[in-house]
Amino acid sequence: MNPQDKQRGLLRLRFLIVLGLLLAVILLIAYFVYGLEPSYKKETPVSFEVMRGESFRSIGARLSQEALIRSITVFKIYSFLTGSASKFQPGVYSLASTMSVPEIVNALKEGGVTQATVRIIEGTTLRDIDAALAEAGVTRAGAIVNFPIATVRDHYPFLAHATSLEGFLFPDTYHFSRDAAPETVVKKFLDTFEVKAWPLLSEKADWYRSLILASYLEKEVVTMRDRRLVAGILLKRISIAMPLQVDATIVYAKCGGALKACSGAALTAQDLKINSPYNTYLHRGWTPTPIGNPGKDAIQAAVTPLVSAYLYYLSTPDQQTIFSRTLQEHNTSSARYL
Repeated sequence: MNPQDKQRGLLRLRFLIVLGLLLAVILLIAYFVYGLEPSYKKETPVSFEVMRGESFRSIGARLSQEALIRSITVFKIYSFLTGSASKFQPGVYSLASTMSVPEIVNALKEGGVTQATVRIIEGTTLRDIDAALAEAGVTRAGAIVNFPIATVRDHYPFLAHATSLEGFLFPDTYHFSRDAAPETVVKKFLDTFEVKAWPLLSEKADWYRSLILASYLEKEVVTMRDRRLVAGILLKRISIAMPLQVDATIVYAKCGGALKACSGAALTAQDLKINSPYNTYLHRGWTPTPIGNPGKDAIQAAVTPLVSAYLYYLSTPDQQTIFSRTLQEHNTSSARYL
């Protein structure tokens, strides 16, 4: 091969290499631009939560899993190039697959919703409240159940001898910051209890027993009059040293205080033999603590019981309460309604 042919061959090779590199660059740019475009894979917006301290790599992986971005790599490169990788804010975002990567990145830098709304219904137990708060991202699981009461005891007179927060977490709709301090959350519950429940209880010398009674009424009966009648019945049973025989206390014991996740809440005859201080069939007197967190109506009923000739009651499947004077009447009603 003469020198001229060799030189032309080298030039041709260099041209092909340059052309190949140019094509590669064009393809990479095209892929990058493609990756920046909306994915259009979902029709409705997605609620996307960025946790405090979460890495942008983890965020990218979850964005891809939610089909909100086309490419994790493009998301990472764009985040690095724009200096956004360390600027994502914790919170809850409403993101859509119609958003481009730049739009998603900008949204994550601006910050999402950092508050959670948690509605606690009447009768919810301490453990179920703890689970609801954890699910909403307010506190970690176990933070409320294991909260040291001694740290707030001096602020609330009704906690002077309390060993559990059960009964004191007043049912209401609450707005909490995500990742809130457990003490902040507990104080908000107790402040509400102090305003809405304590005025009803504070004049009673045996107010804690009234709170326990209210927790039974919340679970056992529905209407205010029936609750006041049942309150009178249970107080009568206490006065004659008769076991209270409240089914709801057995459910509480059987489920370990976590009713929402309890799949076997329905009672059987065998359950009446459960060895627990919350078994009011085996043990006379009140349970050690309330069996839930009663609302204002149940507390009002507990402190204003009605005296009657009744000693027994039962709740029908359609939530009617049937009252009886004697055990024979009660057994007849049970056969008829249950």
